[in-house]
Amino acid sequence: MVANSRCGGECKCHSKVESANLPACGTADIAGAEVVLVISGLDCADCAAKLEKSVSRVQGVLSAKLNFAVGRLNVSYDDAKVKPSDIIGVITSLGYQAEILDKFVGTGKLLTPWWLEKRQMATGVAGVLIISAYLLEWLGVTGGSIVCLYAVAAGAGGYHAARAGLNSLRYLTPDMNFLMTVAVLGAFAIGESSEGAMVAFLFAVGNTLQMYTMNKTRQSIRMLMEVAPPDALVKRAGAETRLVVEDIIVGDTLVVKPGERIAMDGIITVGSSMVNEAAITGEAMPVDKTVGQVVYAGTVNGNGVIEVIVTKLAKDSTLTRIMELVEEAQATKAPSQQFVDTFAKYYTPVVLVTALAVMTLPTIVWQQPFNPWFYKGLVLLVISCPCALVISTPVSIVAAIGNASRQGVLIKGGIYLEQMGAIKAMAFDKTGTLTIGRPEVTTVVPLAEANEAEILALAAGVERLSEHPLAKAVLEKNNYNTKYLGQNFQALPGKGAKADIDGQMVYVGNSQLFNELGHDQEKYSQSVSQLEETGHTVMLVGTQTSLYGLIAVADTIRPNTERALNRLKQAGIRQLVMLTGDNPRAAKNIANQVGIDDFFGQLLPEDKVGAVNKLGGQYGAVAMVGDGINDAPALAAADIGIAMGLGGTDAALETADVVLMADDLDKLAYVVDLGRKTVKIIKQNVYFAVILKLVFLGLTFIGMASLWLAVVADTGAAVLVILNGMRLMQRL
Repeated sequence: MVANSRCGGECKCHSKVESANLPACGTADIAGAEVVLVISGLDCADCAAKLEKSVSRVQGVLSAKLNFAVGRLNVSYDDAKVKPSDIIGVITSLGYQAEILDKFVGTGKLLTPWWLEKRQMATGVAGVLIISAYLLEWLGVTGGSIVCLYAVAAGAGGYHAARAGLNSLRYLTPDMNFLMTVAVLGAFAIGESSEGAMVAFLFAVGNTLQMYTMNKTRQSIRMLMEVAPPDALVKRAGAETRLVVEDIIVGDTLVVKPGERIAMDGIITVGSSMVNEAAITGEAMPVDKTVGQVVYAGTVNGNGVIEVIVTKLAKDSTLTRIMELVEEAQATKAPSQQFVDTFAKYYTPVVLVTALAVMTLPTIVWQQPFNPWFYKGLVLLVISCPCALVISTPVSIVAAIGNASRQGVLIKGGIYLEQMGAIKAMAFDKTGTLTIGRPEVTTVVPLAEANEAEILALAAGVERLSEHPLAKAVLEKNNYNTKYLGQNFQALPGKGAKADIDGQMVYVGNSQLFNELGHDQEKYSQSVSQLEETGHTVMLVGTQTSLYGLIAVADTIRPNTERALNRLKQAGIRQLVMLTGDNPRAAKNIANQVGIDDFFGQLLPEDKVGAVNKLGGQYGAVAMVGDGINDAPALAAADIGIAMGLGGTDAALETADVVLMADDLDKLAYVVDLGRKTVKIIKQNVYFAVILKLVFLGLTFIGMASLWLAVVADTGAAVLVILNGMRLMQRL
């Protein structure tokens, strides 16, 4: 996928993403081509950073941004100076594989399986040769033949590392491969051929284990990326043709058969079905879909044939935006990762200088034997690799964000994941968040001889031509039955509506309307007041001379709201507050029903911002949960903005830090727990990596650490850190 682009805010002055080679603002007018490469063989975060830097230093490359989490390298380049094949050649010379990403094929099938790569096969050969050499020594064979066998084993196991290491030196980015190459050659130079071969072999085995564990993590993300089908059956001019999704345009009609995945976002125009929306919402239960309702790319059609008019191109679909945001989230560095990167930046050079001093100073200054101190310096070179330390945070962030995305929760970056673990207070918008967000008829009160069914039927007969939300609530409660067909409908702004039914004018409206019609308020005022005090909107139904009854409408509470709030308290959230523009009486009623600690009513958007800031001052980190549109100022003011994604997906994806794709409040406690567990595992990984380094540095100086043991400790630590981080992929 190669495309032309301009700076467009990607320069150093505008981009939030760190990159060593982004163009300055003064170069914003320079056009550059872009290519996205899928890299295999990435097993070390520090080495991956060196790869990014090496590519960025290639003449003609304007910028290089590597997402270690999913193994993607985005390169912007001057196509007059360098070609994608040249960039791939540089990557290959550094010991990795690279192919141009085809977005509509997916990433999981592009490259050779790791266990069939030449690098892994060479590792196996090295292991066989070392075992053979040990057996021959055990049988009494000595001399040059054994040394040659060890040398061939070291060459087989260490060839790829040596090639990558020497090329990293060429691009002035010496990495662990270079350090290991020096250690192996140094071991042979001082007569430790068996140890040199073992170092090369163990390093290769360690890389294989790291690659395997990282591939397991990446695959969880790649599965999400491959959900949408690459083609679809399209109806054009009466004929049906199967087209690849990039050739399908807005306005085309898709024919989706039972069991097929829907390829594009759109609206159903023909048919109805059950649709499994787990790819978007994380919810496995299928949802009823019929004409006029929205369906998303990547969701699965159930038992009916439907026709869908396309509303978004494949590159703009909700699923594509989710995938892009997941990738961006994994590339965004969390605070702990920024600290680790800074630490490693200074740590590695210090250890390198120390290793050089250990190799030379004892002999030069104190006339100590050269070989023992040179050997200790080689051990320091091996143990100096910060792989386990550098990978400690990103692997945890990748696993946690991938887990969340499968549960229908979109977290936009590691920084937000870590902050969720520190949340002490949470504020909620009422309408559309704690409540469903649409009015429903809850009570029908007869005031004359008419029964509830008759009152609803009369109201529905009047309201059938109205677009008012209260009218829709009445029609829905009456199951859209048409016992009465009102004629000569007329809306009465601010009061209600009227229509002719069976030769008489029937009115549906508020108390003001019926006062003007001359009805006695004493007949209904007490009932109306009682209902309004509990947050209801009341409509009266009657004629000029008769009052039949009352219909009470309210925005109903979500079924799981109370349970979700209780789970948040169990998770350690100290204060739950509701912020709403509704009157205090309605707010109090909802707060009492769901168990909110405190509430504030009649708030304008700017008032909600003030309330969030006040809450933050009292409790520290605060989250705001809203619908992502009218609550945008408060979402931005909170430490974490959490949006309900199902009702307004596009707006929610853009405005919030965390998006609940299924509008499921139960997921809030899950995200808090996930954030806390992530922080806990990151700390475990960092402490483990640092303590292990310190222990081995100490063992080196007292002569108790060997080269092969240092390799085992370094690569083993990296594998253990990855495996510990991968625990976050499990369902909490």
